[in-house]
Amino acid sequence: MATTQQDKVIVGLSGGVDSAVTALLLIEHGYQVEAMFMKNWNEDDGSEYCTARTDLEDALRICDRLNIELHTVNFASQYWDNVFDHFLVEYRAGRTPNPDVLCNREIKFKVFSDYANELGADFIATGHYARVVTRGGQAMLYKGNDANKDQSYFLHAVSGQQFVKTLFPLGELTKTQVRHLAEKAGLHNHQKKDSTGICFIGERRFKDFLENYIPAQPGPILDEHGKTIGQHQGLMYHTIGQRQGLGIGGLDGAADAPWYVAEKKMHSNTLIAVQGNQHPALLKSVLQTEAPHWINSAPTLPLACSAKTRYRQPDQACSVATNPSGGLTVEFAAPQRAITPGQYVVFYDGQHCLGGAVIQ
Repeated sequence: MATTQQDKVIVGLSGGVDSAVTALLLIEHGYQVEAMFMKNWNEDDGSEYCTARTDLEDALRICDRLNIELHTVNFASQYWDNVFDHFLVEYRAGRTPNPDVLCNREIKFKVFSDYANELGADFIATGHYARVVTRGGQAMLYKGNDANKDQSYFLHAVSGQQFVKTLFPLGELTKTQVRHLAEKAGLHNHQKKDSTGICFIGERRFKDFLENYIPAQPGPILDEHGKTIGQHQGLMYHTIGQRQGLGIGGLDGAADAPWYVAEKKMHSNTLIAVQGNQHPALLKSVLQTEAPHWINSAPTLPLACSAKTRYRQPDQACSVATNPSGGLTVEFAAPQRAITPGQYVVFYDGQHCLGGAVIQ
């Protein structure tokens, strides 16, 4: 992170330990650091699920400790229009979207970046565990060194041009190191729990949250032979490979193995469930995608590389080729479990993240 005293960085400060240490490291490297707290969700203010007030208080304490200025902004309308509307459309269509990917593309690396530019920033910085490597004038996205925390999967839809003016100070560190640095610096949030909720919406009972926006339509659960074995409360509450929440254990005459969601049939509002974690209905070697997003220039196809179909999945060897619809055909060397429409398949060449696409 080479710098001069004139380089100004705006850090996206969430109130968590990762963004706090991001600001700390940039200060230590000589940058002129300011922070920005983004409030992107106005619904449910004051409810048990809304953590924005607590997060802002944490951000203020961090900035006071580090002696840096905090800007507070509200991007709720942009979040609703560019992320949440799409989130609802996907669920209504029976798919399982990943709002964190869109949140990065549309909010953190678009709206936030534009606002930081208006404040005179030379760079933006976030607490993502990822790295930017510049070669041949191109800023390329690489995995973070902490394999358990690497967040390149969630950043694959951002343009390489956006990474030119982006800093990821945590890319070389592990989470343990980050917490140690926070404690050493006297940051009060060094043991603050990581958020696992929907990007900017927070942690809440997902079923309760979703039914506020999409009416539930109960329907039958069938086994692989077409026999009715239960009733679901709405297809939107289920995703491929899901085990919990089906309520169909201990059926008369059925084996004792747990049940898993294998398919959602929208036209008949039917859920198909099978028994066994490795049931053939849960395994596929080929998937189709929508049009891909490549971070830098598009690679020559067909391409042999590796891919993930979900966050934290180990890289899987595959071949990638174009299909007639303008998307991609991805063929894996080994069958993959619970490939889920609406999620993303993300491609890698070793540590280098190439881009990705929405699974059809």
